[in-house]
Amino acid sequence: MFFAAIPVLTAALSLAPILAQPPAQPQNSDAPAPDASSVRNLQSGPVVLEWTPPALLGLSAQASSKSSFTLDRSMLGAAAALLPDSEAETRQAIGKLDGVSVHLLRFGPAGIPDQASVEQIRAAYHLRGWKHLVSTTGAGGPVHSGTTDVWLVLDGANVRGAVVLAETPKSLTLVTVAGNLSTVDLLHLRGHFGIPRFEADDFKDAKDR
Repeated sequence: MFFAAIPVLTAALSLAPILAQPPAQPQNSDAPAPDASSVRNLQSGPVVLEWTPPALLGLSAQASSKSSFTLDRSMLGAAAALLPDSEAETRQAIGKLDGVSVHLLRFGPAGIPDQASVEQIRAAYHLRGWKHLVSTTGAGGPVHSGTTDVWLVLDGANVRGAVVLAETPKSLTLVTVAGNLSTVDLLHLRGHFGIPRFEADDFKDAKDR
Protein backbone atom coordinates (compact mmCIF):
# COMPACT_ATOMS: atom_id res chain seq x y z
CA MET A 1 0.00 0.00 0.00
CA PHE A 2 1.26 3.43 -0.92
CA PHE A 3 0.74 5.14 2.43
CA ALA A 4 2.21 2.19 4.31
CA ALA A 5 5.46 2.86 2.47
CA ILE A 6 5.74 6.46 3.63
CA PRO A 7 6.86 5.78 7.23
CA VAL A 8 9.68 3.53 5.99
CA LEU A 9 11.30 6.20 3.84
CA THR A 10 10.55 8.90 6.38
CA ALA A 11 12.17 6.88 9.14
CA ALA A 12 15.27 6.57 6.99
CA LEU A 13 15.62 10.33 6.98
CA SER A 14 16.00 10.29 10.75
CA LEU A 15 19.34 8.59 10.17
CA ALA A 16 20.67 11.56 8.18
CA PRO A 17 23.43 12.39 10.76
CA ILE A 18 25.14 9.20 9.63
CA LEU A 19 25.98 11.04 6.42
CA ALA A 20 28.28 13.35 8.34
CA GLN A 21 30.70 10.44 8.74
CA PRO A 22 32.99 9.39 5.86
CA PRO A 23 31.71 6.09 4.43
CA ALA A 24 33.83 3.01 4.86
CA GLN A 25 35.87 1.72 1.94
CA PRO A 26 33.95 -1.08 0.16
CA GLN A 27 35.57 -4.48 0.50
CA ASN A 28 37.54 -5.89 -2.45
CA SER A 29 38.03 -2.43 -3.96
CA ASP A 30 41.40 -1.19 -5.18
CA ALA A 31 40.25 2.42 -5.27
CA PRO A 32 41.61 4.60 -2.45
CA ALA A 33 39.10 5.78 0.13
CA PRO A 34 38.20 9.46 -0.31
CA ASP A 35 39.30 11.84 2.42
CA ALA A 36 36.76 13.60 4.65
CA SER A 37 36.85 16.78 2.52
CA SER A 38 36.07 14.86 -0.67
CA VAL A 39 33.17 13.06 1.00
CA ARG A 40 31.66 16.34 2.25
CA ASN A 41 31.89 17.79 -1.29
CA LEU A 42 30.06 14.77 -2.74
CA GLN A 43 27.36 14.95 -0.09
CA SER A 44 26.71 18.68 -0.36
CA GLY A 45 27.38 19.21 -4.07
CA PRO A 46 24.71 19.28 -6.76
CA VAL A 47 23.23 16.10 -8.15
CA VAL A 48 24.84 15.76 -11.57
CA LEU A 49 22.42 14.05 -13.94
CA GLU A 50 25.11 13.31 -16.51
CA TRP A 51 27.37 11.42 -14.09
CA THR A 52 27.19 7.62 -13.98
CA PRO A 53 29.58 5.07 -12.47
CA PRO A 54 32.30 3.97 -14.93
CA ALA A 55 31.19 0.33 -14.64
CA LEU A 56 27.90 1.22 -16.33
CA LEU A 57 29.74 1.87 -19.60
CA GLY A 58 31.15 -1.66 -19.67
CA LEU A 59 27.75 -3.19 -19.05
CA SER A 60 26.21 -0.99 -21.75
CA ALA A 61 28.64 -2.46 -24.28
CA GLN A 62 27.42 -5.96 -23.37
CA ALA A 63 23.69 -5.19 -23.44
CA SER A 64 21.52 -6.60 -26.23
CA SER A 65 19.53 -3.35 -26.22
CA LYS A 66 19.91 -0.07 -24.38
CA SER A 67 18.34 3.34 -24.16
CA SER A 68 19.30 6.55 -22.38
CA PHE A 69 17.59 9.91 -22.11
CA THR A 70 17.61 13.06 -20.01
CA LEU A 71 14.61 15.31 -19.39
CA ASP A 72 15.16 18.92 -18.36
CA ARG A 73 12.76 21.11 -16.42
CA SER A 74 10.84 22.32 -19.47
CA MET A 75 10.38 18.77 -20.82
CA LEU A 76 9.18 17.60 -17.43
CA GLY A 77 6.73 20.49 -17.25
CA ALA A 78 5.28 19.56 -20.62
CA ALA A 79 4.90 15.95 -19.53
CA ALA A 80 3.23 16.95 -16.26
CA ALA A 81 0.67 19.02 -18.17
CA LEU A 82 -0.51 15.85 -19.92
CA LEU A 83 -1.34 14.03 -16.69
CA PRO A 84 -5.04 13.69 -15.77
CA ASP A 85 -6.53 15.49 -12.80
CA SER A 86 -6.56 12.20 -10.91
CA GLU A 87 -2.75 12.40 -10.74
CA ALA A 88 -2.53 15.88 -9.23
CA GLU A 89 -0.02 14.72 -6.57
CA THR A 90 2.27 13.31 -9.26
CA ARG A 91 2.01 16.55 -11.26
CA GLN A 92 2.99 18.49 -8.15
CA ALA A 93 5.98 16.21 -7.54
CA ILE A 94 7.16 16.60 -11.14
CA GLY A 95 6.98 20.37 -10.71
CA LYS A 96 9.68 20.12 -8.04
CA LEU A 97 12.12 18.33 -10.34
CA ASP A 98 15.05 20.01 -12.09
CA GLY A 99 15.82 17.01 -14.28
CA VAL A 100 15.70 13.24 -14.73
CA SER A 101 18.29 10.98 -16.35
CA VAL A 102 17.48 7.36 -17.29
CA HIS A 103 19.64 4.46 -18.49
CA LEU A 104 17.94 1.16 -19.34
CA LEU A 105 19.96 -1.94 -20.28
CA ARG A 106 18.44 -5.23 -21.41
CA PHE A 107 20.42 -8.44 -21.76
CA GLY A 108 19.93 -11.72 -23.59
CA PRO A 109 18.62 -15.05 -22.27
CA ALA A 110 21.77 -15.56 -20.19
CA GLY A 111 21.02 -12.39 -18.23
CA ILE A 112 23.47 -9.83 -16.87
CA PRO A 113 26.92 -11.05 -17.95
CA ASP A 114 29.03 -9.44 -15.24
CA GLN A 115 27.59 -9.25 -11.75
CA ALA A 116 30.87 -7.75 -10.50
CA SER A 117 30.17 -4.65 -12.60
CA VAL A 118 26.78 -4.25 -10.92
CA GLU A 119 28.51 -4.37 -7.54
CA GLN A 120 30.99 -1.75 -8.76
CA ILE A 121 28.07 0.53 -9.62
CA ARG A 122 26.73 0.14 -6.08
CA ALA A 123 30.20 0.75 -4.63
CA ALA A 124 30.53 3.99 -6.62
CA TYR A 125 27.41 5.43 -4.98
CA HIS A 126 28.51 4.11 -1.59
CA LEU A 127 31.66 6.23 -1.92
CA ARG A 128 29.51 9.30 -2.53
CA GLY A 129 28.19 8.92 0.99
CA TRP A 130 24.48 9.18 0.21
CA LYS A 131 21.78 7.52 2.30
CA HIS A 132 21.30 3.98 0.95
CA LEU A 133 18.11 1.94 1.11
CA VAL A 134 17.74 -1.48 -0.52
CA SER A 135 15.01 -4.03 -1.22
CA THR A 136 15.44 -7.58 -2.50
CA THR A 137 12.42 -9.56 -3.66
CA GLY A 138 12.09 -13.31 -4.09
CA ALA A 139 13.97 -16.13 -2.41
CA GLY A 140 16.84 -16.55 -4.86
CA GLY A 141 18.93 -13.55 -3.91
CA PRO A 142 19.58 -10.40 -5.96
CA VAL A 143 20.89 -12.19 -9.05
CA HIS A 144 18.00 -14.62 -9.45
CA SER A 145 15.15 -12.36 -8.38
CA GLY A 146 15.36 -8.57 -8.26
CA THR A 147 17.06 -5.89 -6.23
CA THR A 148 16.19 -2.20 -6.07
CA ASP A 149 18.66 0.23 -4.49
CA VAL A 150 17.75 3.82 -3.66
CA TRP A 151 20.30 6.46 -2.68
CA LEU A 152 18.89 9.67 -1.20
CA VAL A 153 20.74 12.99 -1.34
CA LEU A 154 19.44 14.73 1.76
CA ASP A 155 19.12 18.38 2.73
CA GLY A 156 17.58 18.30 6.18
CA ALA A 157 14.17 16.68 5.77
CA ASN A 158 14.08 17.20 2.00
CA VAL A 159 15.52 15.12 -0.81
CA ARG A 160 17.73 17.15 -3.19
CA GLY A 161 18.02 14.17 -5.46
CA ALA A 162 17.90 10.41 -5.64
CA VAL A 163 19.33 7.51 -7.59
CA VAL A 164 17.31 4.35 -8.24
CA LEU A 165 19.12 1.20 -9.43
CA ALA A 166 16.72 -1.60 -10.33
CA GLU A 167 18.21 -5.00 -11.20
CA THR A 168 16.30 -7.97 -12.59
CA PRO A 169 17.80 -11.19 -13.99
CA LYS A 170 17.86 -9.71 -17.50
CA SER A 171 17.83 -5.93 -17.13
CA LEU A 172 19.33 -3.00 -15.28
CA THR A 173 17.71 0.42 -14.88
CA LEU A 174 19.53 3.44 -13.45
CA VAL A 175 17.52 6.61 -12.82
CA THR A 176 18.89 9.87 -11.38
CA VAL A 177 16.54 12.66 -10.31
CA ALA A 178 17.46 16.16 -9.15
CA GLY A 179 15.20 18.68 -7.48
CA ASN A 180 13.77 19.68 -4.11
CA LEU A 181 11.51 16.83 -3.07
CA SER A 182 9.92 15.24 -0.05
CA THR A 183 9.93 11.49 0.47
CA VAL A 184 6.25 11.43 -0.45
CA ASP A 185 7.05 13.19 -3.76
CA LEU A 186 9.58 10.47 -4.55
CA LEU A 187 6.95 7.79 -4.02
CA HIS A 188 4.52 9.60 -6.36
CA LEU A 189 7.15 9.49 -9.13
CA ARG A 190 7.25 5.70 -9.22
CA GLY A 191 6.17 4.40 -12.60
CA HIS A 192 7.02 7.65 -14.39
CA PHE A 193 10.07 8.67 -16.47
CA GLY A 194 11.64 5.24 -16.20
CA ILE A 195 11.47 5.12 -12.40
CA PRO A 196 10.49 1.55 -11.49
CA ARG A 197 7.33 0.83 -9.51
CA PHE A 198 9.36 -0.46 -6.58
CA GLU A 199 7.63 -1.61 -3.42
CA ALA A 200 8.92 1.00 -0.99
CA ASP A 201 7.42 -0.70 2.07
CA ASP A 202 9.98 -3.50 1.60
CA PHE A 203 12.95 -1.15 1.84
CA LYS A 204 15.42 -1.22 4.69
CA ASP A 205 18.70 0.43 5.52
CA ALA A 206 21.44 -1.17 3.39
CA LYS A 207 23.65 -1.77 6.44
CA ASP A 208 20.92 -4.06 7.83
CA ARG A 209 20.82 -6.36 4.78
